[in-house]
Amino acid sequence: MDCNTVKPGQQNNGLSGATGPFWKSLQQFLPLVLGAVLVGVTACSSSPMPTNDSNALTVVATFSILDDLVQNVGGEQVQVITLVGADGDAHTFEPTPADSAALTKAAVIFENGLGLEPWLDDLYSASGATAQRVVVSNGVDLLGIHEAGAEQAAADADHADHGEFDPHIWHNVANAMQMVENIRNALSAADPDHADLYAANAENYLAELNDLDGWVRERVATLPAARRKLVTSHDTFGYFAAAYGFEIIGTAMGSASTEAADPSARDLAALAETIKAAGVPAIFAENVANPQLVEQIAQETDVKMGPPLYTDALGKAGSDGDSYIKMMRYNVDAIVNALSE
Repeated sequence: MDCNTVKPGQQNNGLSGATGPFWKSLQQFLPLVLGAVLVGVTACSSSPMPTNDSNALTVVATFSILDDLVQNVGGEQVQVITLVGADGDAHTFEPTPADSAALTKAAVIFENGLGLEPWLDDLYSASGATAQRVVVSNGVDLLGIHEAGAEQAAADADHADHGEFDPHIWHNVANAMQMVENIRNALSAADPDHADLYAANAENYLAELNDLDGWVRERVATLPAARRKLVTSHDTFGYFAAAYGFEIIGTAMGSASTEAADPSARDLAALAETIKAAGVPAIFAENVANPQLVEQIAQETDVKMGPPLYTDALGKAGSDGDSYIKMMRYNVDAIVNALSE
């Protein structure tokens, strides 16, 4: 399948060009800081800046989950710079001049799209980068953002009219497989001399992901359908729920973005009543969000908290969620175990 690309200089999500004090300052002083910052990317990045290996293709991945998918397809032939690293939140990420410098080193920039990286258009424009931008969500069957208290079908129709879709596509393994195909196609186009390598790597990884999807379905099948009810920090499990037979009861933040304002006491009280009425066995915080709201809801409803889930980012190296496959296995085990008790 062909990947959807945004050519240099093209806006992707309707944001205006570089504006505001940061962007003006960046454009003014970028030539002075480039030399200093090229030695490394920001502290929250999970991959170092590439060496001077002329045989490696330098690419950027906007966040850690995407980084892992790109690494599995590119292997040693690709140097990946990651902007939002482990346990980082792409919704609230604030780029620095070092991130701008990283874009100028890349031949390809892999992004999720769908509003997950609202800062990327301005960063790209201000950096002067010429890298090809590849939107890896192309080809995925998109879902509208879940709205508590509304029928999902109506919500999907409304969001389709306004172009507002849930960006958290990777929680359905089939969508991750589509992302991998898009990555393979983009790497092969950018580096045709190694297209066979990328194809072979992708084929092997797709087989692993296919096995993972089967395992998820088998694991979920051990949980009675009546107990497949999810409450999390923010609205990130829509694709997971649709693919694997769960119901989203609600979210602490009431939004698909962690940038949302704190919910009102009235909203939290309403969610607490919904949780009690639905008989939710457990609720979950996330690695990219403050657990305080979920803890408060757990206390008010006398419902236990399950282990924190990896949602918008991988965990740090050595954790249970430091790769996409490990993240999915950990999340599914945590969800099934907590909701079974």
